Amino acid sequence: MCSSQGLVPERNAPRPAAPDELPGTRGRSAMPQVEQAFFDASEAMLITDAGQRILAVNPALELLVGLDAASLLGRSPDCFVAPRQGASQCLADWQLLLQQEQGRLEMLLHDAQGRDRPTLFSFRRVRHPSGTTSHHVVTLTALDRSLAGPGPRASREAYFDALTGLPNLKLLTQLLQDAMVHAQGAGETLAVCSLDIDHFKRINDQLGELAGDRLLASFARRVSHLLAGDEVLARVGGDEFVLLLHREPDEAFLERLLTAIRQPIRLDGQTLRLSASIGVTLYPDDEQEGDVLLRHATQAMYRAKQRGRNTYHRFDPGHDRQLQVRQAQRDRFARAIDNDELRLYYQPQVDMLGGEVVGLEALVRWQHPERGLLAPGEFLPVVEGTPLAAALGEWVIHRALRQLSDWQEAGITLPISVNISPVHLLQPDFVARLEALLATHPQVPPGSIKLEVLESAALHDMQAALEAIHRCKSLGIAVAIDDFGTGFSSLTYLRQLPVDLIKIDQSFVRDMLVDANDMAIVESVIYMAKRFGRPMLAEGVETLAHARALVALGCHQAQGYGIARPMPPEQLPAWLVTWPERSEWQGLG
Repeated sequence: MCSSQGLVPERNAPRPAAPDELPGTRGRSAMPQVEQAFFDASEAMLITDAGQRILAVNPALELLVGLDAASLLGRSPDCFVAPRQGASQCLADWQLLLQQEQGRLEMLLHDAQGRDRPTLFSFRRVRHPSGTTSHHVVTLTALDRSLAGPGPRASREAYFDALTGLPNLKLLTQLLQDAMVHAQGAGETLAVCSLDIDHFKRINDQLGELAGDRLLASFARRVSHLLAGDEVLARVGGDEFVLLLHREPDEAFLERLLTAIRQPIRLDGQTLRLSASIGVTLYPDDEQEGDVLLRHATQAMYRAKQRGRNTYHRFDPGHDRQLQVRQAQRDRFARAIDNDELRLYYQPQVDMLGGEVVGLEALVRWQHPERGLLAPGEFLPVVEGTPLAAALGEWVIHRALRQLSDWQEAGITLPISVNISPVHLLQPDFVARLEALLATHPQVPPGSIKLEVLESAALHDMQAALEAIHRCKSLGIAVAIDDFGTGFSSLTYLRQLPVDLIKIDQSFVRDMLVDANDMAIVESVIYMAKRFGRPMLAEGVETLAHARALVALGCHQAQGYGIARPMPPEQLPAWLVTWPERSEWQGLG
């Protein structure tokens, strides 16, 4: 049971002004602030002289051992060590430990009620200015006996990692709580750092588990040698480690840590090089409970991996609060889908040569119960790039198919275009789920649905986008490239993607009459589309002047506020009746 932990150094304990003041001949109100902190500390603490005689104890220690200060002063700490564990051996280990500046020793504490419990005796040497030992500050941390199981060996295994000898997650949790209390009381900063070896699984698979374990032990020793006496390293998982630092680590320390980790390691005649990703969070800037601090440090570590590994990343509480708000918004939008709070509005698309209505674009709105009707810009940015984008896309397709079925009964047979996000299009089961949706409305021809795919979708995975579009076309579904011109591989798309329509982005169309650069882009897109034989449709057509200019350039289809604003489905039949009466838009060719 008795064991010293060279890899578990003790943090700085509160230092008394002088040991002979601590037993307390003065009134408590007159004590120096540091002495007050000693007596008020929630940690069990005692002061011994150079010869290990107890000079002072605080109330927390009296409560822990069940003895008052008067019965403890002048005695050795072995007076509350459990006799059955071999006190003489523990005291011998204690003497060896006292040769160091600070450290920890695990022993069984025997209290006045006769109960034994595993306890960490943590000490720090305090020296005179001359360099000789003045006294020791000792802190006792009682370990949860319920976790220890029967016997000393089970107790140790419950709190220490068998491979590296470092504290495990159970003990780290207690040490972290203790460190947070100290940091809060002393007004200091506590850093929680998550370390993860980069690509360790690949290394472990190549070398085998035995060599991988030796590598982990070497890694632990290498990091431990870089730590000061008040810093703790723990192993919390396979290749995951946690550092507790009672200060804010600067860039120089973190770079020194990364550099040391990268130094070659010799193992079975091989030279190996490791790197690690480090995440850092600071308490009390990140004012959370211990388990949340660990989670935040881990989040920062994964962010370091996303940035390319072999680096560090600091957790930003402000950014995390933004993420929490964003997640709450996503959760609320998911409920909006489930609660049927979304609505589809439809914007007509016309052929400007003859004035015919050629289709409709489905545009989603959110009928929020408190905020009213919300435009896409108020909620789509929260959804983009998440699984919710696919859920929304399926909802739109399902609702559009149902609307097509209703309109067919009313004699309206216009096709509906729906926007498909990159996340949705590139899902492996996208086409299969699309087929299933079509099967729920067998009376609706597949050609009545058109998919509008953002140009950026193909940037994620050109081969997957090609395959999905080909399969959609085999079902009889037309595909358009939306917002064309906003990406940076447009010519490649025109050559490779089998699309049926190119939509010119409204950001260029809207200002084409007043901005020469936008006009040049519109002209270039129309020229490329003509060369590749692809029909075009211009978005953002707000005036007849826009329409005439586009027709003159060779683009004949359009949609925009000048033609019609998006409208709820019940308004479309009336608009279709009045549209032919707008003679100025009929026959612009």
